[in-house]
Amino acid sequence: MDNRIFIGGGGKDYGTKQGLALNYANRHGLIAGATGTGKTVTLQILAEGFSAAGVPVFLSDVKGDLSGLAEAGRTDFKLHTAFTERAATIGFDDYSYSAFPVTFWDLFGEQDHPVRTTLADMGPLLLSRLMDLSEAQEGILNIAFRVADEQGMPLLDLKDLQSLLVWVGENRGDLSLRYGNVSPQSVGAIQRRLLVLENQGASDFFGEPALELADIMRTDPDGRGRINILAADKLMNSPRLYATFLLWLLSELFEELPEVGDPDKPKLVFFFDEAHLLFDDAPDALIDKVEQVARLIRSKGVGVYFITQNPDDVPEDILGQLGNRVQHALRAFTARDRRALKRAAETYRPNPRFETVDAIRDVGVGEAVTSMLEDKGVPGVVERTLIRPPSSKLGPIDDATRRSVMAASPVAGKYDTVLDRDSAHEMLARRAAEAAATAEQAERAAEEQAVADREFNAARRYSGKRVSRSTSRGAPDEAGGLAGSIGKALAGVVVKELKGTTGRRIVRGILGGLFKGR
Repeated sequence: MDNRIFIGGGGKDYGTKQGLALNYANRHGLIAGATGTGKTVTLQILAEGFSAAGVPVFLSDVKGDLSGLAEAGRTDFKLHTAFTERAATIGFDDYSYSAFPVTFWDLFGEQDHPVRTTLADMGPLLLSRLMDLSEAQEGILNIAFRVADEQGMPLLDLKDLQSLLVWVGENRGDLSLRYGNVSPQSVGAIQRRLLVLENQGASDFFGEPALELADIMRTDPDGRGRINILAADKLMNSPRLYATFLLWLLSELFEELPEVGDPDKPKLVFFFDEAHLLFDDAPDALIDKVEQVARLIRSKGVGVYFITQNPDDVPEDILGQLGNRVQHALRAFTARDRRALKRAAETYRPNPRFETVDAIRDVGVGEAVTSMLEDKGVPGVVERTLIRPPSSKLGPIDDATRRSVMAASPVAGKYDTVLDRDSAHEMLARRAAEAAATAEQAERAAEEQAVADREFNAARRYSGKRVSRSTSRGAPDEAGGLAGSIGKALAGVVVKELKGTTGRRIVRGILGGLFKGR
């Protein structure tokens, strides 16, 4: 199909061929359906189609089986006959097996290229969401980021923020006067949340070298877009980290990419699997941010496709931005399921040939109800569609093949070694060391002065002058020995007494007697 990604087609009781128009692919999309109905295969064929059209793709591999995109399908595969029959049924005339250019990524850096970002790039809003902070704790985190900016202290990894929070706690009095109350309890709570993040492996994610967006937007020399696969099987054990990372990546794309309007094809397509993890218990501020990104990132040439079990998992304001939809079966076992099924059906442009509610409930594995944007961005009439088979391998590749793909990667070796440059942790450590040295020097000087003062006071006990050690021990002095020294001391006492009140009385008595004697 010209300028379209072939998705599937008809046969008996099915509609015409369905394709995703590349010039409307940046209008976002939705892949929904119950577990086991074929969402992963739909994701795989869309990734193949975008890559073949020269569009880079970023997707998360939640179950570990999308690595098969790096290897061509095989004729000895057990579903080979079923695939070829399906291709003939839907009119997929040029169906063949093919591998696609793949780059493997891993937030933990255990088996694939490491993915990192800095705390400064993540920002306090997303970091607060990641740690599930209260409003007061989020306020203190904002203060910490402000202080880091004002004092030129880069926040790169977790130890930078941990050291900065210690400093904030020690200087909370001054900071409270300027920014508002900084309680030690809130600071301690943030530090404990950071410890939890560290135990979950987030310390591997925060740091340098940080991911360059250009490395996930590469095309191969043959013109095909590279498919970036994020290992998410282990990451799903930390759902907040998973959701926050993907939202951060979207935010970075939004901030850094230039406006392109409506291009002939997207610059990048982003698949957000298990999308409900992004919105579960999310604060309103975060949902507003996602809606803003979804609404505006289209003009940057980026298409965002949410994959989830039920369309109800996506907030209505965001769901309204998703123009291209592939709806696999929804099972209606309960009253709540039936209500959700009805709501899902109401979001499609009706087809007079069938009831959309019945179609969504009755489609089998490998089938879907689809609606793609048509000319002028108008939603197409809903159709029942047989999804085309994938050209790449269905299922994971083996370890040897994965190592071979990693060795040939265009970013091999670029992110392998951690860079630990001078940042907040080191700067604060130097400040603390300098302050300790200054305090030690001042204490030593104070002790020396105290000793000198004691010696001085002891030495002038009688004369008010510093005397030598020999004199204080009773040795002869320059005035004639010990007797002279005692005489001087007594004379001084007498003079002092005569100068006082008692002395003046004595003098007046003596003089009075003299005059009387005359």
